[in-house]
Amino acid sequence: MILLLFFLLFLFIGIGFSIWTAMGLSGLIYILIQGQVSLKVLVTNMVTGVDSATLVAIPFFILAGELMNKSGITKRIADFADFFVGRFKGGLAYVAIVVNVIMAGISGSAVADASAVSSILLPAMKEKGYDLPFSAAINASAAVIGPIFPPSIPMIFIGVISGISIGKLFLGGVIPGLMMGVFLAITVFIVSRRKNYPLSTRSFSIPEFLGLLRDTILAIISPLIIIAGIVFGIVTLVEVAVLAIVYILFISLYVYRSISYREILEVLAKTAVFSTSIMIIFAVVGVFQYIVALEQWGEKLKLLIASWQMSKWTFLLLVNLFFIFMGCILDAIPVMLIFFPVLLPTAIGLGIDPAHFGVITVLNLMIGLLTPPIGALLFLETKIANLPFAVLVKAVTPYTLTLFVVLFLCTYIPELVLWIPNLLLK
Repeated sequence: MILLLFFLLFLFIGIGFSIWTAMGLSGLIYILIQGQVSLKVLVTNMVTGVDSATLVAIPFFILAGELMNKSGITKRIADFADFFVGRFKGGLAYVAIVVNVIMAGISGSAVADASAVSSILLPAMKEKGYDLPFSAAINASAAVIGPIFPPSIPMIFIGVISGISIGKLFLGGVIPGLMMGVFLAITVFIVSRRKNYPLSTRSFSIPEFLGLLRDTILAIISPLIIIAGIVFGIVTLVEVAVLAIVYILFISLYVYRSISYREILEVLAKTAVFSTSIMIIFAVVGVFQYIVALEQWGEKLKLLIASWQMSKWTFLLLVNLFFIFMGCILDAIPVMLIFFPVLLPTAIGLGIDPAHFGVITVLNLMIGLLTPPIGALLFLETKIANLPFAVLVKAVTPYTLTLFVVLFLCTYIPELVLWIPNLLLK
């Protein structure tokens, strides 16, 4: 029966249904065919799927990112980064990486970060003589850092559905997120030298630095508020998201004076629509999780793996391959919410730390945002850059392969993920 459930899911997606509609319909048909469960289960588990106070943090983090983009704070951060790394060959590509690392400390969403940073940097890169495929590829690739570095919306998902400490997941993403930035920068260095992009003539000036610092210091503090609140446990996840919004609104309205009340209403409406699209997936995933539990699929998988006498390293390899494949054909959120709870008991049984498993799952599926044919960042970037899909896929391939190297290292050197959480969260 469980095979029927997933057959129907892929069938409906192939026909062209949205993810949440396909999941809801396949769950409904399963319950009708199964015949032993009341349809009330459908409604009850949809409510259960969104019945978590922690989920309230998601729209707040999305709102924080949208406010930073609308108020021009993102551009200020880009100008500040450009002062330091823009002077190197391929400098604006390095700026894209640095800005995405900073923005990752606010929104936790790859799509939001890609939209904001690309709209600022793509015109600037075109003006400086960078070719469009290169520019679009690095902007799309750097945006993947967003959901890895804390705070991370996908890691909130993982924590809610599994009970793993969200703080530990967040901190587990720090080193992988920084590694992604470093490895992407190395790739940019190689590609930029091969393409022979011109060097910036901008000179280092103390007065200019002090002016930029004065203009951006309040903006740079924004992600630090979130990260400090999470690390030191001063406030809850929801509270730190609200504090970040209050801070961003204050500096946008009364310091920079870069946003109007009308624009705030537009941002609120956009955030509400985006948040609703996430929450409805959570609702239908609640039905899937009930069915998986009813079928005892997790326990059956655990027994199957045990019968194969598989080592944890082989299991992690197979899981990576599975998630890479699923990331190519499905959106990351449903894959994560459906399959992570199924695979987690087996991982724990093999001695894999739950936080380590959670982080590499997110890393896998976020790289999937760059893999055809479904990669969400590819479609977004082709729209922003007005670039053919196949051209962008070719241009982004070196960066995708680079991120797979980071995934491999984080998979087989667990300390890269666990060192900071174990150090700070005793």
